[in-house]
Amino acid sequence: AGEYREKIELRRPHTTMIGTGMGQTILTWDDGANDIHPNGQKRGTFRSYTMLVLADHCSLQNLTIRNEAGQRADSGQCVALFADGDDFRCENCELISTQDTLFTAPLPPKEVIPGGFLGPTQLLPRKAQRHTYHRCVIKGDVDFIYGGAAAWFEACDIVCVRRGERASGYATAASTPEGQKYGYVFHNCSFTGEDVSDASFYLGRPWREFGKTILLNCFIGAHIRPEGWDNWGKPDFMNKGFYAEYGCFGPGSDTAKRAYAHVLTAEEAAYITCDDFLNSL
Repeated sequence: AGEYREKIELRRPHTTMIGTGMGQTILTWDDGANDIHPNGQKRGTFRSYTMLVLADHCSLQNLTIRNEAGQRADSGQCVALFADGDDFRCENCELISTQDTLFTAPLPPKEVIPGGFLGPTQLLPRKAQRHTYHRCVIKGDVDFIYGGAAAWFEACDIVCVRRGERASGYATAASTPEGQKYGYVFHNCSFTGEDVSDASFYLGRPWREFGKTILLNCFIGAHIRPEGWDNWGKPDFMNKGFYAEYGCFGPGSDTAKRAYAHVLTAEEAAYITCDDFLNSL
């Protein structure tokens, strides 16, 4: 137990890091994308992490990982956990930041703005990978769960938070690679708000047009907008990406205005299982 102020990199495969519990073992740092890097450039999103995992078959348990830069209005994106590796597992962990809290690698094939991917994996091959998050709490405001991994979230709390005067945003921003069966699946999760207004947040928007996100049997709070999802100005998203919901409940769960989401049948939802997910790559 304790609070450890350091920027951490885990690059050894088959490694498990175990703390004593959320809020008890706290790993924290405060780099933001708009800060000036020692080389004189802006730090950028993908060098702002508090913790980097860059190896296969790693897991984190019973930890809080926090990026404090979000407390500053001018910090820009501020990643708490940068997870890059197949068979990555995160259990009973709390991930806290504002914009871009959790990056689930890989990166998209190419950046939109030159230099936008500066960081530890910008020149590496884009490797398909599976992540699982079990009983985690993930907090943020804009695109705070994002990236290209096939990621299964089980019994997690997805908490939308206020950042200063900004009290709106997007919970997810999948950039699922073309042809990959799964993007994000949230099963038995809760989407809640903390000090935010009703109808102020979207469930997600696609970072790239093939983005996929599915919600199964999730609680959806009143802070979620009736339209639920946004296409981020990508007219091809309806033909290339996939958003879907099934069995969700709560004040923000009405699908009547969900223009960009499919409402699955019971038969369709039955095929979406964690076992199928784990065998999908």
